[in-house]
Amino acid sequence: MLEYDIMKENNNLGKLFVVSGPSGAGKGTICKRIIEEIKEPKVELSISMATREPREGEIDGVHYFFTSKENFEEMIKAGGFLEYAKVYGNYYGTPKEKVVEKLSQGVDVILEIDIQGALNVKKAYEQAVLIFVVPPSMEVLRGRLEGRGTDSIETINMRLAETLKELTYMDQYDYVVVNDDLEEAVKGAKCIFQAEHLKSTDQINNIVKAYKEEN
Repeated sequence: MLEYDIMKENNNLGKLFVVSGPSGAGKGTICKRIIEEIKEPKVELSISMATREPREGEIDGVHYFFTSKENFEEMIKAGGFLEYAKVYGNYYGTPKEKVVEKLSQGVDVILEIDIQGALNVKKAYEQAVLIFVVPPSMEVLRGRLEGRGTDSIETINMRLAETLKELTYMDQYDYVVVNDDLEEAVKGAKCIFQAEHLKSTDQINNIVKAYKEEN
């Protein structure tokens, strides 16, 4: 479990935020804005590992850590992932070591992953904060998906049907952000990040440490 990989006496750990939501909800845009706008503590997006071939324009270590299936499976055996899944014959996962390194440095980490992965992360690290991003309605979501111009009607209908299934997991998340107006959604998400750093346990630990250092 991740919590045993980090020294418990470290009171300056970063926080792990897991963001999920239907395709078209705008979670990627919200995550990008948070990283750009929150300066203290620093926030970084976790980079997943994948066994598929890079697509045109994708850079190793920027979009994904690309690796072989053999190496990925060795890492699974060694407990090297917070979560992973096999999709259409390829593995995708969140390398544990990279996340632990950033958290230990006091950096907040965002995982933008699907619901199954998010719930697995919560099992591995109960301090993880789960945020679910949703559009205000199915009608709005359909409009966004159609507006992309990249999917067929069949694919859009499939995504909408999947959304109805995904919504049943909302009650297992710590927060829900409704992305009706992007600026308001970003503001709400930033408030979650700030509130998590003001929780009493963190404040008490930091205050006690500061008082002891004065004596």
